Amino acid sequence: MKIAVIGCGYLGAVHAAAMASLGYDTLGVDVDEAKIERLRRGEPPFFEPGLPELLQQGVGAGTLRFTTDVSEVVGSDVIFIAVGTPQRAGSDAADLTYVDAAVESLLPHIGEGTLVAGKSTVPVGTAQRLAERIAPTGAALAWNPEFLREGFAVEDTLAPDRLVYGVADRDDASVARLDAVYAPILERGTDRLVVNFATAELVKVSANAFLATKISFINAMAELSETVGADVTQLADAIGLDARIGRRFLNAGLGFGGGCLPKDIRAFQARAAELGHGETLGFLREVDQINLRRRDRMVTLIDRELARLGGDRVAMLGLAFKPNSDDVRDSPALDVCRRLQEGGRVVRAFDPEAAETAGRAMPTLDIAGSIDEAIRDADVIALGTEWQQFRELDPSEVATRTGARVVIDGRNALDAKRWAAAGFTVIGLGRPEMAPAA
Repeated sequence: MKIAVIGCGYLGAVHAAAMASLGYDTLGVDVDEAKIERLRRGEPPFFEPGLPELLQQGVGAGTLRFTTDVSEVVGSDVIFIAVGTPQRAGSDAADLTYVDAAVESLLPHIGEGTLVAGKSTVPVGTAQRLAERIAPTGAALAWNPEFLREGFAVEDTLAPDRLVYGVADRDDASVARLDAVYAPILERGTDRLVVNFATAELVKVSANAFLATKISFINAMAELSETVGADVTQLADAIGLDARIGRRFLNAGLGFGGGCLPKDIRAFQARAAELGHGETLGFLREVDQINLRRRDRMVTLIDRELARLGGDRVAMLGLAFKPNSDDVRDSPALDVCRRLQEGGRVVRAFDPEAAETAGRAMPTLDIAGSIDEAIRDADVIALGTEWQQFRELDPSEVATRTGARVVIDGRNALDAKRWAAAGFTVIGLGRPEMAPAA
């Protein structure tokens, strides 16, 4: 079977490498020549655990190729569309420029027997429109949404918790073709749902909206906890034991960011409004606002402590929007750094993987080459991303390498008692302040 993937960004590169690892002759297509050159060498253009090995395996075996020439998709059995759908400039709606361009570029090269399968996150109604555009070629369209978590993308592609096929009514041929592609995954008992186009489009944005709501709910509880003196982490532990609720995604802190959740919930609201259901998803506006207020709170806490100490230097540990990623799109930690700098504070940051991407996104930021360099002259240490190496820091050793004695834990990821025992004042979001031990 021959597979092609249009778009070799985060989603497309991972999907292409995964398809090649399943034994398919796989072609990745992208207009970015520099990106394609890196991929041809087996080098991912972003950090993702497990991806370098998968790329090198496929490129080395000759089962994985990359090109900028879309005409090379001729003869492919399945062509996946995996291009980005960013937020449209000046609007909350999704920008479908890349999806539409991908489909238009394919039209001269597809025909009877070809299946085009969309993986990009799109507003409901998009698949039906694209199916009508493709129909004159004789090719078929399916929508096969992705559910990748950055940092676990390879695992989520090769061992997903479900596969969803959105197909036209009675299109058994497309279902059979996707079953053939995913046969090694389905053989392990993975759940598979066959739905119509609209349902498939709604699955991804509904899942993201639900997760964003859960995160913002516990952050709303953090706001209240700070006022009344409760501990939001213990609160989350207690309600998370309820099987109807569960503990996952109940971690209060700086909130969500990245290239998916923020723009997807905004695009979902925008599409609902276009369909005359703006108020139906009106609650997502508050979900978004709660999330952004957590960044305000982090800045307020840092400013308060700097004023109390008479200092102005902050060490920010973590810049990626989440650990195991170098993605700084809509990163809460990077946004806090930006706001602090705008307020006249001196910020030096460290991230084990996101230094390069953060430097491009915020050229004025002083990025250290190590934790020691970041914290050396700091008045306050702030945790912006919960990388494991930050969780595992020995606070007693940290105390010997910095004059700072205040830690503001933006992810509630540090052992507050250990840090307090080492002489630090520990301030979490939604948790009582812990004073240093005598």
